[in-house]
Amino acid sequence: DVQLQASGGGLVQAGGSLTLSCATSGFAFNDWTVGWFRQAPGKERERVSCIRIRSNDSVTYYANSVKGRFSISSDNSKNTVYLQMNSLKPDDTAVYYCAADVALHRLLLLKPEYWGQGTQVTVSS
Repeated sequence: DVQLQASGGGLVQAGGSLTLSCATSGFAFNDWTVGWFRQAPGKERERVSCIRIRSNDSVTYYANSVKGRFSISSDNSKNTVYLQMNSLKPDDTAVYYCAADVALHRLLLLKPEYWGQGTQVTVSS
């Protein structure tokens, strides 16, 4: 069974940093794409960042709203994807979800095959 376990959320002041982790199991980590999404109260779920994982190279995607502040990476030995979030803003407050699919385009369409549970990120002003 594919499992995705997100963690690392919390309360942080504006300008601060958090690192989210998505521990995965049940699929060929080096051949899939894993992404982070977020949903704020009253808003639609949106893409944050994705990484197409390969053994020797990976391709990353970032939403314009987080470019230069967030960084996605993977530890292939731990089957885990991280989202380093710096210079956090109150607008970044949301429940953050990780998701996975063999196809990058399905993540970009917000239709990945597998979703993990969310982790709350709250940024105070």
